[in-house]
Amino acid sequence: MLTVADIMTRDVVSIEGATTVREMAHIFDTKHFGSLPVVDENGKLWGVVTASDLVEQDRPLHMPTVISLFDWVIPLGGEGTLQRDLDKITAQTALELASTDVVTVSSDLSVSDAAEIMSNQKLHALPVVDGDILVGMVSRIDIIRSMNR
Repeated sequence: MLTVADIMTRDVVSIEGATTVREMAHIFDTKHFGSLPVVDENGKLWGVVTASDLVEQDRPLHMPTVISLFDWVIPLGGEGTLQRDLDKITAQTALELASTDVVTVSSDLSVSDAAEIMSNQKLHALPVVDGDILVGMVSRIDIIRSMNR
């Protein structure tokens, strides 16, 4: 059985929380990655920034529909949605922009199970961790390449 360890990229390009939006844009542009793991100084995975996260910074802010009830103004999408949008648009560092609710896999997971996770979650890459330490990345192209083995 082929495992994630057999196909993952071990020499992962990762960034730290203080990495700026400009630096991330340069990495995405020159390396042609779709996502960058954010790690601390010990290699602990903190989150992931995707190219889509950067693209979203350039979009206009959508003002939520509100309902007025007595003296209250209540956003229909919830106050949290507007705050999250504002945080993403105004983020200046990886720490501010990264998604922290990250789906990860272990290196001993089968390739077919990793493919199922990617398909079900609509993900293009998965960080591979040992505990909470980043040890690799597995992407859709890694899975496709494994089909030639």
